[in-house]
Amino acid sequence: MQTSELFGHLQSTPLLCDGAMGTELYRKGWVSFDQCLDELNSDRPDLVRSIHREYIEAGADIIETNTFGANRIKLETHSLDTHIETFNRQGVELARQARSASRRNVLVAGAIGPVGKPLAPLGPISLDTVRDVFAEQIGILADAGADMIILETFASIPELTQAILAARSVCQLPVIAQITLTEEGRTPDNYSPEDIVQNLEMIGPDIIGLNCSVGSQIILDGIKQMAAVSTKWLSAQPNAGFATYLGGRFVYRSPSDYMALQAKLMIESGAIIVGGCCGTTPEHISKMRESIDTIPLQRTSSRPKQFPLPAPTIPPAVISENLATNFLDKLKSGFAVSVEVLPPKGFNTITTIENIKRLSATGMLDAVNIPDSPRATGRLSALVLSSIVRSKLSVEPILHLATRHRNLVALHSEILGAQAMDVRNIFVVMGDLPRIGDYPDATAVSDITATGLIHLLTQFNRGLDLASRVIDGQTSFHIGGAFNMSARDPDRELRILKRKIEAGAHFILTQPVYDQDLVEYWSDQLNPLKIPILMGLLPLRSSRHAEFLHNEVPGIVIPANIRSKLEKSGKAAGTVGLTLAKEMLELCYEHFSGVYLLPSSDNFDTTVQLLEHLRTLKVRSDQLDVDVQNL
Repeated sequence: MQTSELFGHLQSTPLLCDGAMGTELYRKGWVSFDQCLDELNSDRPDLVRSIHREYIEAGADIIETNTFGANRIKLETHSLDTHIETFNRQGVELARQARSASRRNVLVAGAIGPVGKPLAPLGPISLDTVRDVFAEQIGILADAGADMIILETFASIPELTQAILAARSVCQLPVIAQITLTEEGRTPDNYSPEDIVQNLEMIGPDIIGLNCSVGSQIILDGIKQMAAVSTKWLSAQPNAGFATYLGGRFVYRSPSDYMALQAKLMIESGAIIVGGCCGTTPEHISKMRESIDTIPLQRTSSRPKQFPLPAPTIPPAVISENLATNFLDKLKSGFAVSVEVLPPKGFNTITTIENIKRLSATGMLDAVNIPDSPRATGRLSALVLSSIVRSKLSVEPILHLATRHRNLVALHSEILGAQAMDVRNIFVVMGDLPRIGDYPDATAVSDITATGLIHLLTQFNRGLDLASRVIDGQTSFHIGGAFNMSARDPDRELRILKRKIEAGAHFILTQPVYDQDLVEYWSDQLNPLKIPILMGLLPLRSSRHAEFLHNEVPGIVIPANIRSKLEKSGKAAGTVGLTLAKEMLELCYEHFSGVYLLPSSDNFDTTVQLLEHLRTLKVRSDQLDVDVQNL
């Protein structure tokens, strides 16, 4: 089908699209919530085909293929990426079979949804990669016989832009590009309906629209705003209201009569294609058919409209001037020392606070690192312990914030909580996978990468959230990122580090390192970056400890000669490990801005000895400076 043919339909009558596929499959009770729906094209073709038939019988002019999540990235999450061609071709074929059986001239739209993972800089997927992923799926749908391509439920204009560009690169089919709105009537990345038109019209979809969102009213208001400025045809496919979880199922509240009335209002307000999204059933579509058939269509040609560009919605970023912390000052003026202290497994913090006081009594401690659910174990909240340390002790906490343990909503709240509690130093980590910890069946979250979280913290320091909406003030975080000197691909590790610095990192903590040659090498590589580096140092207490770290802990590499030395030392391995740690501490003192000490199994005796050794190094260095000045 060519664009002109579709427009020929639209010049004479509005078109009715179908409703939901996924919620219909759930409603019929044939699938679980974690099942890959696209796989049903192969496993239950009769079920998918029957839903298409029901929508056609209800009066739909356009039916969408069951391929919303059949892109390579989404299928990978189900280990089904080798079936991408099969699922997409079968999706088109099932829709075409339903059309043939109905003897109605309905149109088959190849449905494409977002890839389901955040794009760079928040996530690991580049724009080039996501465009290739969309091009692959769209090419298969077009070749299989789809009449048009419908891009729907996109939350990000940059991602939708890549999908439109991909469609234009692989086929000549009409393209409907639909995005979703929040309750505020804007996209999740804070674009208004007018902004959507301005950004998408220049990319070249044939129809621009809104779908999903929270219900008909938000979509109707958005269509009115888009119609005032758009030169393109518009489409609207709202959810059937808010979803309610009831009796083990998601239930959508909007009745069919209500949605039918709203569909009529959408057409009268400027939409030319209407339909439904989540929760919309064949009953809803049937009522919409009755409603829109009563509308006399009066359309003008699609001549360009003149409209002013929308006013910028993103305020200029102003960097907070209140970033300084005592820890930051120490990094700038001397050698900073931080020790990792684990939160307790209960809620009694007395022993933890006493341990920190003992470390602080050496006079060498500048900060304590407080990990976020280390080894995926259930412990006291790192933010709570950081706040207690902040209020009771003179030493500053460095709060670890793990991306795997919280989705974006929870991260947003945690960041605001840290600022409210005056916890100013935040170290960003990916976090340990749940399967190694107390709750192996817990879900790991991948809403955002470590670099993306650094970017989010930088946004908060500018007084903005992730969507560049103004928050009620600027935060003042001192942001840290991680680096692994022992990475298998050092070039990649360095590229990631540079991205973290570009995203706004103020300091870097490294994984524990045991190879003196690596320290020398990375000193030369990292010093030109002009960012404070605290080298990780974890004393080895035995040969078994060394073998465990080397073979089972990601990111830690212990040279064979050191492991052999510990094995040969027998019961003296702890003394040998302390001696090796002192040697690495001296090298760190010479090359980097600070050290990040990690006690082994809360063995603070060894940590105190290292702090005392560090004090000796400092006294020696200060005396040397005096001698040089006296020359």
